[in-house]
Amino acid sequence: MNLNKILIIALIAAIGFSCESRLELEPAQSISGDFATTSESNIQNILIGTYDEAGQGASHGGSLQVISDLLGNDDQVTWGGTFLSPAEIVNKTILPDNGFVSSFWDNAYEVINQANIVIDNIDVVESDVEKKNRIEGEARFLRALNYFDLNRHFSSGDMGVPLRLTGILDYSGDLSKARDNTSAVYQQVVSDLEAAIQLMPDDNGFYADKYSATALLARVQLYLGNYAAARDAANDVIENSDHSLSSSFAAAFNHDADNEEDLFTFQVTSQTGTNSLITYYASEQNGGRGGDITVNDEYVALFDDPNDERASFFYESPQNGGRLTSKFSNQFGNVPIIRLAEMHLIRAEANQQEGTSNGATPLEDINALRARSGAAALSSITLGDIHTERERELAFEGFFIHDAKRIGATVDGIPFDSPQLVLPIPQGELDTNPSMVQNPNY
Repeated sequence: MNLNKILIIALIAAIGFSCESRLELEPAQSISGDFATTSESNIQNILIGTYDEAGQGASHGGSLQVISDLLGNDDQVTWGGTFLSPAEIVNKTILPDNGFVSSFWDNAYEVINQANIVIDNIDVVESDVEKKNRIEGEARFLRALNYFDLNRHFSSGDMGVPLRLTGILDYSGDLSKARDNTSAVYQQVVSDLEAAIQLMPDDNGFYADKYSATALLARVQLYLGNYAAARDAANDVIENSDHSLSSSFAAAFNHDADNEEDLFTFQVTSQTGTNSLITYYASEQNGGRGGDITVNDEYVALFDDPNDERASFFYESPQNGGRLTSKFSNQFGNVPIIRLAEMHLIRAEANQQEGTSNGATPLEDINALRARSGAAALSSITLGDIHTERERELAFEGFFIHDAKRIGATVDGIPFDSPQLVLPIPQGELDTNPSMVQNPNY
């Protein structure tokens, strides 16, 4: 992580203190890290701050999804914006000082450090065992989410990202850290999610809960090729989470509050949060830059039924005349991270790979999504059909590069395992961490 950029102030800016004497209060802008971890309410507020940090536009608040889809772009979209960093990504000519990449790296490690501080000090929460478990589970979920996305963007061969599992409050010592083995990072992700599933309640409002963690575990296991585990986790969510598919494809997006299909989102309001998906995908009228990312005819050609709602879920940009996705048209809408539709796609693919029909047949799962969107049912299905259905359903939500890599597809003529499709370790990290090694090709 960029050690010069991570500030303990960011952890505690939102903390409110309750003391008998105002003389006991430390100044809000200079509170010590040791004091921040001394009370149950402070730990709870650090966790809330971790959510806020995790949902920032530089990372899971939208820019990460843009990075993933521009890096994995195979003529589905066109980048027409003026910013250099996204242009480097879509052209696969990324420099180590790329601002999008550096901001993602720094933000992810800030989230991880805050989650570590919560986990390190969880015993401070003494009043309620269930509350203590919930807080720890949420912190582990957020740590897993960030390590998973860091590792699959930056790992190269056996070189994963540095695993930091202890919170840093004192930056005066030697904080250099070498890269850990790629598989060790994924093992930590799985371990955190399995623990979170046991610790968190079935429902937790708009915060992460048991089924948020189970759904993320299904995503992780599919990415790792552990199909039986992915199938069982996805099936658990579909059967037991009390979530359901929205009544229409359009109804699955642009919510001010979570709906029945949302398994986990980051919250955005007119007062707080940034939805960077709006910034780059939406017209000026909808809060964006006018349509920096426009959808190409090549993507629309994927659809096999003109009645499929997804095939026309677009609008024309008044600014540049380009085709814009209607998935992101509410400036203050929540940022979707995991939807139930993805669980149907995971269960279908994993069942197809395993030759099983746990919960439903692959054909039944795919036809459920097609029926929701008004497309005709298929009579038979192949693995390739499922992959195409994933692209129809999940486009522009940050899946392009990851699906291409895990199924071995080329991206704009580049082999899936090319170092061009791995992000560079940011220059700021190389400058401040002498134990860091750059990825090949940079």
